Order: sequence, then structure tokens, then C-alpha cells
Amino acid sequence: MDHRQTPLFSALVKHAERNPIQFHIPGHKKGVGMDPEFKNFMGERALSIDLINIAPLDDLHQPMGVIEEAQKLAADAFHADYTFFSVQGTSGAIMTMIMSVCSQGDKIIVPRNVHKSVMSAIIFCGAKPVFLSPARDENLGIDHGITTRSVKRALEIHPDAKAVFIINPTYFGVCADLKEIVELVHSYRIPVLVDEAHGALIHFHEQLPISAMEAGADMAATSVHKLGGSLTQSSVLNVSVKEGLVNPKRVQTIISMLTTTSTSYILLASLDVSRRNLALHGKEMAETAIRLANQARKQINDIPGLYCFGEEILGTEATYDFDPTKLTIHVRHLGITGYDAENWLRDHCNLEVELSDMYNLLCLVTPGDTEDSIQLLVDALYKLAEEHRNTGAVKELVVQIPEIPQLSLTPRDAFYGDTETIPFKDSAGRIIAEFIYVYPPGIPILLPGEVISQENIDYIMDHVQVGLPVKGPEDRNVEFVKVIVETEAIF
Repeated sequence: MDHRQTPLFSALVKHAERNPIQFHIPGHKKGVGMDPEFKNFMGERALSIDLINIAPLDDLHQPMGVIEEAQKLAADAFHADYTFFSVQGTSGAIMTMIMSVCSQGDKIIVPRNVHKSVMSAIIFCGAKPVFLSPARDENLGIDHGITTRSVKRALEIHPDAKAVFIINPTYFGVCADLKEIVELVHSYRIPVLVDEAHGALIHFHEQLPISAMEAGADMAATSVHKLGGSLTQSSVLNVSVKEGLVNPKRVQTIISMLTTTSTSYILLASLDVSRRNLALHGKEMAETAIRLANQARKQINDIPGLYCFGEEILGTEATYDFDPTKLTIHVRHLGITGYDAENWLRDHCNLEVELSDMYNLLCLVTPGDTEDSIQLLVDALYKLAEEHRNTGAVKELVVQIPEIPQLSLTPRDAFYGDTETIPFKDSAGRIIAEFIYVYPPGIPILLPGEVISQENIDYIMDHVQVGLPVKGPEDRNVEFVKVIVETEAIF
């Protein structure tokens, strides 16, 4: 296919150049009817393509024109049979995957460290999650992927599962042997769904981990906006029908149900042009990001007190491969938390990182980086280390992840059940009716339907006290929590 084409973006530009008289939404009508300061900041050209699904511009809900052409080009670029554009981010694409194959009461095998959108979809469709514990890195205090062995055990116990959900790569860039897992799951005639949020570039360079489509997965949700150059909130859902386990018409129906009818053509156009850029220059873009990341990694590892892992962590089932453009910087030996380090970098160096946790910072190197930006990062980390070295006691790395709680109700039944609000510190033994998770990255600690343990309470309060972003409950301070109302015992 001719990847120089941008059917959707070109149609938008052509339409704007015609400058038609508009009696349709959006009401700002090319910026004339909006706040002047915002209009001047955004620019008239951008506002001229803030349009809706009028006939010349096709309709994302039933594409038959330029959007359909753009999606076909994207499918070719990502080596998929079908590609669906998402203006609801990868969260919307993940929810579409699950709701396309799961119904009320169906089992789905998922890692415990899934994104919260997975659990949202499970609640919406009434599925029952079967959780797999990800491999825990005892040296870094982070989770990696799930192993082929754990998937095999889950399938032996639950051969009636409707899907297996995999993260590839993880937030920290680490991958299990996806191809081996896909082949195993397909031997049970079960579809494989992949959270490929951080894998936009892996399709375009052989030094990066294998992509979901290349590994033979049935569906994969990919955040083009995270690493591929499109605007925030724009993603793609790639689908393969080679195994006959997924119905693309069903996928179109579900994604349409989850998508606003006022779709943003600016977001859609950014996907169209990002696909062109990746298809034509993706290898070169990825190569630059890899080179800069490896350069940064080497310099960071020369800073006393800091450690940024590389290929040396490979060799286990859970660490089969990794994406070097993710810089996970271990700061524990400075005697501070990752959260402390994130705040210090913000306050003293005007530098923002992707996330922090108890022991680490995560920085993403993308095609948007340069030699200059990498040097600024390294210099800032050097200052961080100089400032904190020998000033505080180095704490031992303590992995305190509680056991996966007992699931007593399906997440849907708990979420929509009769509830009451009680002090969180007194909630041990009760069934929670809301989420508690650390965001970013959005990994759940407690899910609706699970029994709260004292271990859970202690773990969450430890995170709250050091200032890590614990979110989910209606009470933002996590002092109170919603639980299922219990019927009084009859004596």
C-alpha cells in the first residue's frame, strides 16, 4: 500500500480550504465563537479541522470512506487484518477487546498488574477474572510479566476461559515470551488479547520486542499517542482473524458502543499522519530512540547511587526481552523514595518523569527526544544524586505486595450491590465495592468483590503516608471505603 497517503488528514485539509459555511457543530465554527485567547493559542488552522462526521469526512461509527481507507493503511502498517481507530484512548480499545469476547459469567485469565480499564470492562460485561501473579523483581521492587508456566497452569484449571489477557511490554518495558504464550493459548482455541499500550514502536524495529500481531495474538490495543507521535487520547485496536477466534464485526459494534458520537477529527487525523510517519520512517525513529536511551542508560549507571537496568536482567521466563527505550532508574541507594526523587526533579530541574514508585523512576525516551534532552535528564539525575548521597539511611528493599485477595463476588455484582461506607482501617474481612489502585500506572490493589485483609490495609496506608498516588475510592483520602452490606446473622 502507498503509505505516503493520508486519506483522512488530506480530506480534512481539502474541506477546510473550501471554507464552507457551517450550520453544524462544533458551535465555535472555526474558532469564531470561542474565547479569543484560546483561539489565538490554538490557531485558526487547527480549529478549521475541528469537525464532525459530515458526509465528505466519513463516520468512525460506520466507516465507508476516508476513515476506512486510513484504517486499512494502519492495518497494513501494524501487520493486522483490521485496525480500528480509538479516540477513547487505549483504555477504550482494551475495554472493546474484552467486551467483544466475554459475556456475563465468562472467565477471563488476566495478570494481577493489569490496567484499571481491564477491570472496568470486566464489570461492564459481568465476566469473572482469574488472576495470575506477575513475576516480582526482588532487586528492583517492580512487577514483570506473567510466565508461560503460570498461563499453562491457569488453562489446565480453567480450560473454559473465554480469553487470556497479556501485557506486552510492561510499563517498565519488560516482556515474557509472547509467541510461546500465544501458541499455548491457541492450542486451547482461546483468543489472546494484548495490552500493547507501550508498544507503538516495537512494530518497526527488530531490536525491539516482538509485537502482538507478529506473535500471532488475536487483538492488541496500542497507544500511538504514547510513543508513536499522535495526539493524546488517540490509539488503535489491531485485530487478527487468522485463528478465527475474533469477529471483527462484533469488534466494530462494541467499539462504537463505547465511543462518543462526537468524534474528534483532530485526534483521528493525528492517527492518520502518525501511521504515515511510522510506516515510512518508523525504523529510523525507533533507532534514534534506542541509541539515545542506551546512551542515557550508560551515563546514568556511571552516577554513584543510581542504577538503570539493561540486558543483564534478561534470561528468566518473565524477562525474555525488554524495550531499551524505557529507563527505569532505581533510587533506593540514595536513601529516598522514587516519589521524593520525582518531586525534587520537578522543583529543582523543571523535569517531569512518567511515574515514580517506592524505589524507582520511569523515564520514556521517544522519537521526540534529542541529544540535548537526554543530556538535561542525565545532568538532572547527577544533581539529584549529589544532593541526596549520604544524607539519609538506605532502606532495605522490602517487597510487601499482599497476596491476591479472595474474590467473593464478581466485580460487577459487588460494584452494583448494596453498599455502606465504613472507616478503611476497620474494613478487614469486608467485601470491597470499589477500586483502590496506584496511578500511574493504574494497577489495582483491591477490586470490587474482593475480601479486604489487614495486609491490604497496611500496604495501602504505607503508600498513602509516603505520598504515592493511591486512587480509586470515592473518599480521596482513603479514610473511608464502600463495602457490601452484610446481613445480620440469625441465632
